[in-house]
Amino acid sequence: MLQREVVTEMYALILQTRQKHCLEWIRAKYGDTVKVGAGNVVDREGFRFLARAGADFVKVGIGGGSICITRETKGIGRGQATAVIDVAAERDRYFAETGVYVPICADGGIVQDYHITLALAMGADFCMLGRYFSRFDESPTSKVLIGGSYMKEYWGEGSARARNWQRYDLGGAAKLSFEEGVDSYVPYAGKLSDGMATTLSKVRSTMCNCGALTIPELREKAKLTLVSSVSIVEGGAHDVLLKDTTNSGNQRS
Repeated sequence: MLQREVVTEMYALILQTRQKHCLEWIRAKYGDTVKVGAGNVVDREGFRFLARAGADFVKVGIGGGSICITRETKGIGRGQATAVIDVAAERDRYFAETGVYVPICADGGIVQDYHITLALAMGADFCMLGRYFSRFDESPTSKVLIGGSYMKEYWGEGSARARNWQRYDLGGAAKLSFEEGVDSYVPYAGKLSDGMATTLSKVRSTMCNCGALTIPELREKAKLTLVSSVSIVEGGAHDVLLKDTTNSGNQRS
């Protein structure tokens, strides 16, 4: 299966595995001709393990995706912000020690557009945006009318609908023993080009507010702080009767 995929000239191969021998096998067979991303990890030890094994980039995050219930079912995972900050620091230490820079991907927890900017400020080199892209016309799922609103179908790889039991199986019966993902809907958001333009405008605007012109500069200048639930309410429209909530910042898209 791997040989057939590589022959089709893929841009990159993403392994949902933390097993060192898989990476070593790919490197031994294909050398550096195939870019390999591996994960997912949530701490510095996990990152260093995969970096030493030869990963070109490492995915960070367990249980933070909107359709993922791994933490509920297995009790494994970590807060996404904590994981990204911890792994980013280890990435920088690894680079200082070896001269090899292994980018990290923040995978999970992205709901609002500004969450992308936060992930970049915390140290992520790029983000996994499964839920984000699933809302647009270009995603392959069906658009359906639910309760008077158009929605798009969206399900996790660990759900029964995905039928991807091989990815989670520990051996034995050819079936999914339990689910780690859900089958769901997300609000329909129209054309990707329109949504992406808005998202990038928000990211650039926040970077300008921080006096940063590049992502590395954003990491240096952005100040991260814990906020209370009261502060979150205060940060959106409050104590007024809204005429139109379409463009309100506190509406989830």
